[in-house]
Amino acid sequence: MIEFLLSYETLRVTWWILLGVLLIGFAVMDGFDMGVGTLLPFVAKTDIERRVAINTVGPVWEGNQVWFILGGGAIFAAWPALYALSFSGFYLAMFLVLLALILRPVAFKYRSKRPEKAWRARWDWALFVGGAVPSLIFGVAVGNALQGVPFHFTSDLRPIYEGTLFGLLNPLALYCGLVSLSMLVMHGAAWLAFKAEGLVAERAKAIGSKAAFAAGLLFAGGGVLVWLGQLGGYRVTSAIKWDGPSNPLLKTVAHDGGAWLANFAAHPVLWLVPAIGIVGPFFVALGFRTRREGLTFIASKLSVAMIIATVGLAMFPVILPSSTNPSHSLTIFDASSSRATLRNMLLATAIFMPIILLYTAWVYRVLWGKVSEKSIEKAGHSAY
Repeated sequence: MIEFLLSYETLRVTWWILLGVLLIGFAVMDGFDMGVGTLLPFVAKTDIERRVAINTVGPVWEGNQVWFILGGGAIFAAWPALYALSFSGFYLAMFLVLLALILRPVAFKYRSKRPEKAWRARWDWALFVGGAVPSLIFGVAVGNALQGVPFHFTSDLRPIYEGTLFGLLNPLALYCGLVSLSMLVMHGAAWLAFKAEGLVAERAKAIGSKAAFAAGLLFAGGGVLVWLGQLGGYRVTSAIKWDGPSNPLLKTVAHDGGAWLANFAAHPVLWLVPAIGIVGPFFVALGFRTRREGLTFIASKLSVAMIIATVGLAMFPVILPSSTNPSHSLTIFDASSSRATLRNMLLATAIFMPIILLYTAWVYRVLWGKVSEKSIEKAGHSAY
């Protein structure tokens, strides 16, 4: 049994699942932080209201961002070819994301250092940029991955990327960016409705309801595009050797309009995942209207998770298709690290992941409760 669990093919599939868990964890945990930042100019009109919104995420955003670091680290260690292509090919896009993410901690730390209205307004807009820009660009990146990325390998496995920043900003990718942005705005609004009190929570519910409808409709529209073959798809046409060498040149891949639906057709139970991704946001909108904040936030988490999981299930076993040479696409069976690396990383994950989860649960338990204007005034300078 242990030999099977630690076999090369099992480790590759396990790390594909773990990568999905980490990316979903980032979207679910840090996603509502980015959603709150995006909503800040619209749900809070006065300084005290902005402090209420900011203090719902201020004590936890650093811990939530650990999921982003874990995801990047997992890609670097488990899928080095994917890391090299995505972080070099998408370099300018990643630079914009990191610049926006760097603005966020600076804004959290410096906003309250001076009382001037103009000073705080500038940092409030920095928080908006730190939430909206990554939310949009992460979706754009997913859209490009679904369409295929212009890269190929030389005979000595040196990756060559042929795209540009403006090539990434194509209509279908921007559409996926809108799905991501509306989804995380919905998630941030669900958090504010759950955690804040007063006008901030009421405005969040109103905006979140609209964002939830937009997320559900846009995601369903994306499904229609896939169904009609507008997003294309990539299918491995040669025999798959799950424990074979990590060499993306030893297979053949075809561009096929229905490829992203093949896994769902082969395993109909998987249709539950996109179905929940479509229906879930409408339940979130209903939750906003019925004022069930806890259930609304849970439904928002589930919706975000299922939308992201849909993409992973559709692409499996492909993780980054090549639009210029489909047979050079990266898959989970030819782009991973060595068996020893995957095994050792899995053992470390089995030890440290439960510790991270327990610590995260403890932090949220300690910080349980609503944030109100009275609590901010009582905290004084100790609050953000």
